[in-house]
Amino acid sequence: MSLNTLTKTTLSLSFALALAACQTPPVQTTQTSATLQQSEVGFKFAHADYQAINQALEQGELTSVELVSYYLQRIQAHNQQGAELRAVISLNPDALAEAEALDKARKQGDVRGSLHGIPVLLKDNIDTADGLANTAGSLLFAENFPEDDAALVTNLRAQGAIILGKANLSEWANFRSTRSSSGWSGVGGLARNPYDTTRSTCGSSAGSGAAVAADFTTFAVGTETDGSLVCPGAVNGIVSIKPTLGLISRDGIIPISHSQDTAGPMARSVAGAVTLMQAMASYDGSDAASFRTDTLFTEYLNEDGLEGKRIGVVRNLMGYNELLDNQFEQQLEVLEAQGATLVDVEMPTYGEYGDAEFTVLLYEFKQDMAHYLATTNLPYRNMADLIEANNKMAQQELPYFGQELFIMANNMTEADEPRYQKALEKSKRLAGAEGIDAMLADHNLDLLVAPTTGPSWKIDLVNGDHYAGSASSPAAVAGYPHITVPMGYIELPKQPKLPVGISFFSTAHAEPVLIEAAYSYEQATQHRQPPQLSITATHSN
Repeated sequence: MSLNTLTKTTLSLSFALALAACQTPPVQTTQTSATLQQSEVGFKFAHADYQAINQALEQGELTSVELVSYYLQRIQAHNQQGAELRAVISLNPDALAEAEALDKARKQGDVRGSLHGIPVLLKDNIDTADGLANTAGSLLFAENFPEDDAALVTNLRAQGAIILGKANLSEWANFRSTRSSSGWSGVGGLARNPYDTTRSTCGSSAGSGAAVAADFTTFAVGTETDGSLVCPGAVNGIVSIKPTLGLISRDGIIPISHSQDTAGPMARSVAGAVTLMQAMASYDGSDAASFRTDTLFTEYLNEDGLEGKRIGVVRNLMGYNELLDNQFEQQLEVLEAQGATLVDVEMPTYGEYGDAEFTVLLYEFKQDMAHYLATTNLPYRNMADLIEANNKMAQQELPYFGQELFIMANNMTEADEPRYQKALEKSKRLAGAEGIDAMLADHNLDLLVAPTTGPSWKIDLVNGDHYAGSASSPAAVAGYPHITVPMGYIELPKQPKLPVGISFFSTAHAEPVLIEAAYSYEQATQHRQPPQLSITATHSN
């Protein structure tokens, strides 16, 4: 059976099982359609954000069964068929049954939390103990069935969330090859941008970003080492938050680097993203980076949040795309109109820590992956085992690009530890204390802004990603928070319009300041427009 046939069969079966799991109507696709059509008289499903959905659930205008059924239909119509987005790898066969149980609990006055009855897709590098494999997109992990939920999943369930399924990703979170194409995985195939399916989703949280944009789910959870939340957030026209390192536990997440890895929320609005982040955040004594906080982040959703803010415009995080820069300059006028004071700045250390970061990622990847493998029942225990297994499955796993990064990581030895320690100190210092923190202190600033990344590029499996530039690395390397919000579209004659994002970032634990600024900007602009999904020519990958 071919890879594409295997994936299609898995998703079709998952959809059928999810529908069959609920013992009350709707139990068939046709019945589901009728139920949704009736509900739409009172509730408009299409691209509704968290606030509208939650309010409708609270007021009895919508049930979780109807909501889950709607998303299952969207996935069935446009994941492997229709627009062929390939944003979803697997679906939870119990999703409708869970929705039904949560609907009954709500009627009895038992509301678990802020996400009661709300569907969430998880990037497929996050452990769940519900029978869904955690694959990292690799066929090597097709039988990786965790025994425990990741800590963030435990938190989501405690708040009443329904785990809808697992989202496609750039395989191994895009840390396998120097010539990769974002959004491709051996398990899921190639995820595509819903605004133009000939273009990239960016990555590595490719399916998470595309699924939220395409209205496959209310929320998705992604992960980032450097850019993997904010880049797909920006090019898919949604909101994404990379939190301070340690706000969300890394327990149960297939790793790259404990110095930079973090999960984060992806949503169609700032309020939704903040609510999801709040639900996932908790102290985890088993995570060395974890910290305690009593901050209620949703209290900072302030429409006047830009008033009085001093914002640094980081000019040397621009200049790689004229169309992007022109769109960004227009947004600066919005920030000023909302009461912010803007100061042009340059990051003094930008570009000086890239080699050090790369050394850190290679060294930690080998060590951290071995630690994760030790928690599984898989027949691999180290990077060398994974390299050998990829070579044995080369036709399926290595058809477009190789595993140079795996090999480079595997070549790291204990003798490299002094070099690693030096690189770790250097990268954190130059990105943090002498980078972001220095700009904030020298100019008495609250936060910094820049274009998140350029518009999506054409998919090119021969040459890999055409990645021009990004604002992701300073906050990613330093472990600081970063929010991207839609800032409009790049529009050219006879071309689909492509979303782009504006980045808000600052020092550690500055989420409240960033949320105020991002929410105020979003409310003043309301830039986001949903993609118009269309049936495309059949793709071969």
